[in-house]
Amino acid sequence: MRFLTHSLIAAAAIVAAISAQAENGVSEHSIRIGQSAALSGPAQGLGQEMRSGAKLYFDQINASGGIHGRKIELESLDDGYEPDQATANTKKLINDSKVFALFGYVGTPTSQAVLPLVNEAHIPYIGAFTGAQLLREPFNRNVFNVRASYFDETEKIAEQLTTVGVKKIAVLYQNDAYGKAGLAGMEKALAKRQLKPAATATIERNSTDVEAAAKTIHAAQPDAVLVVSAYKSVAAVVLALKKLGNAAAIHNLSFVGSVPLAKELGSSGIGVHIAQVVPFPWSGTLQVSRDYQSLVKKAGRDNYSFTELEGFIAARVLGEGLRRAGRDLTRDKLVSALESMNKVDIGGFPINFSSANHNGSNFVDLTIIGSNGKFLH
Repeated sequence: MRFLTHSLIAAAAIVAAISAQAENGVSEHSIRIGQSAALSGPAQGLGQEMRSGAKLYFDQINASGGIHGRKIELESLDDGYEPDQATANTKKLINDSKVFALFGYVGTPTSQAVLPLVNEAHIPYIGAFTGAQLLREPFNRNVFNVRASYFDETEKIAEQLTTVGVKKIAVLYQNDAYGKAGLAGMEKALAKRQLKPAATATIERNSTDVEAAAKTIHAAQPDAVLVVSAYKSVAAVVLALKKLGNAAAIHNLSFVGSVPLAKELGSSGIGVHIAQVVPFPWSGTLQVSRDYQSLVKKAGRDNYSFTELEGFIAARVLGEGLRRAGRDLTRDKLVSALESMNKVDIGGFPINFSSANHNGSNFVDLTIIGSNGKFLH
């Protein structure tokens, strides 16, 4: 009888141990996180910077022993900013790599494509580099947005322009979910002020064939143009409008990739405006910027960027969620832990999640490219 009791206790212990290890992507010493992003192609700067910013934080945490004794392993796959490849990558990450969570995806069309897979797997989708409403409405328990929305950005841009008397505003947008999200945001912001876009035109994703669109915008003679695309396409638009003799002020959403855009344009970038959803990376005012700068220097570099800082902040938010979730880690516990992060200070950058709200920030700053590719704000 005693032997039977001992056997039952041993069996129960084995079952408990197996259950503790059953959560995908979680082992005794590691937590596997998956990312699909543009690591090659015309938008590669976005994915590379988002990944490198996250790695700064993950590498620091791992060097100090990890979170609850587990090191974070980031598996990043290249999708070239193409939805079909993002879908294939996500299937691989969920089904083959069996990652615990998805993190730092880059883009609206790619996020839109993988959202059904996220919902099917009930896997946390954290810190995507997009401000699209489709990740905000309707509410999705799997999705956590660290950054402000495109509606927040376009509202700020419209407010700034109309405050100084600019009302003739055109929109040139990427012909996909991202571009349409930016257009919808500006239409909403203008309607609030009894205005409509002076003109609209589209360009294709990952394309620099922008001449026809530039001519359409130029014909309307706007005072300002919101361009909703990534840096290669935007650079082509700026140069095409300049060639046509158009003097409209060019404005961009944060997704454009500020540093790559400044590099693409060189001296032609002076005066181009860009909305930002993270603090100024070159400033030492906030602790989060100082922490980021310190790790960049430790890595032997002295170059900063908005997108890399966003990756760093998103990784810190994920890290705080993992800490709060505890040693007995499950996806459900991570979601609950993130939801507990209300009025949490990430080095001067406030995060506000709750069980009814997974939009952590509405911070928006406006910047402009100055001489030598330097940014002013």
